[in-house]
Amino acid sequence: MKKYIILLRGINVSGKNKIQMEALRGLLNDLNFKNVQTYIQSGNVLLDSEETASIVCQKIKKGIQEEFGFEVPVLARTLEEWQHAVENYPFSLENEKIVAFTFLNATSKETNIAIQSLGEDQYKIDGDVVYLHCPTGFARTKLTNTGIEKKLNVIATTRNLRTTLKLLVLATI
Repeated sequence: MKKYIILLRGINVSGKNKIQMEALRGLLNDLNFKNVQTYIQSGNVLLDSEETASIVCQKIKKGIQEEFGFEVPVLARTLEEWQHAVENYPFSLENEKIVAFTFLNATSKETNIAIQSLGEDQYKIDGDVVYLHCPTGFARTKLTNTGIEKKLNVIATTRNLRTTLKLLVLATI
């Protein structure tokens, strides 16, 4: 049985694609996933499954479509992959408000996010993760989730340091 951290992209944002976490947990239990937990309202799930990450994502995506009537991108990481992402963050972790992880649904063939005028903001692409360090704050950065998706031709979803670390803790207890 593998422990997965599941990220749903774009739910409960600006009143769109609303899913109550209790209903989501119910759906995932009905899909025969084990030890289902959710964390906050923004599409963070922990669960256990014998299935591959790809099959887990397909089942969840199909289940949400059938149950809630809309399509949501679903990304899955094993506990080991999540730990690797956290351990390999290349910038300073001193100020958690400027640190984020953008998880990709695939490794991009692109090695550069061609965005002009990044100022002090930095990024590093490492396989299926983009590490972000944005001293000007996330409200001002040009390293947006949508921009990363367009430049790298992938599906992406971003989590701040606090959420990323909390999911790691929840996955290990």
